[in-house]
Amino acid sequence: MKKQREREILSLLVERRRIEVTELSALLGVSQVTIRKDLDQLEKMHMIRRVHGFAELSSEDDINSRLAWHYEEKAKIAEKAAGLISDGDTVFIENGSCCALTALTIAKTKKNVTIVTNSAFIADYIRPEADGQIVLLGGIYQKESQCLVGPMIRDCAANYHVKYCMIGTDGWNERIGFTNKDQMRAQAARDMSASADQVVILTESEKFNAAGTVPLNLSRLQVSVLTDSEITSDVREKLEAQQIRIITA
Repeated sequence: MKKQREREILSLLVERRRIEVTELSALLGVSQVTIRKDLDQLEKMHMIRRVHGFAELSSEDDINSRLAWHYEEKAKIAEKAAGLISDGDTVFIENGSCCALTALTIAKTKKNVTIVTNSAFIADYIRPEADGQIVLLGGIYQKESQCLVGPMIRDCAANYHVKYCMIGTDGWNERIGFTNKDQMRAQAARDMSASADQVVILTESEKFNAAGTVPLNLSRLQVSVLTDSEITSDVREKLEAQQIRIITA
């Protein structure tokens, strides 16, 4: 029941971005005390913020806000992705909301896993749960996305060789492949991927209806896509024609 309320709260906030606690209480048919407890939990998970009797999402580029979008799909993707990782592994996890939930699920369910990331947000997000090491790659800090970018990412990532690098995407185009909206984040994803045997792209199926402006250029790598079950047969066929493995959650 509590989890269902949290999903309903997130859905309302995605739709309206800001809503009063009193209105949430009336809409969901529970007391304001109960709603405040739910909001406290969601705020602790960095998914919303509380402001003077309101709950709200922040800017679209802020990962705290993006965690709330399609949360249920992202949680299923994260659970499936965590299943690829074994106790004692080292895994690269790039910046992004699906990636953050995956890192958290790995931290909660696996033992002695080293998570190497360029996301300051992820490093802090999983800190209370992590059983193994968290390694934060160095670079230039981007305030809104809370990730590190730049040539130091390549130099730091080159010190590792891992089985999996898990990255996010802002979209996909049949001609240019997976994309990002930011040149420096795209380069960070490429640099991290170069140190992995396999690249796993974590994304909701909705992203196949849009594309960013910067190609990730992953065609020379072994790439899988882990997405939700709403991926269309048309997109599936096009990805498979490009030798991309599809895993659905």
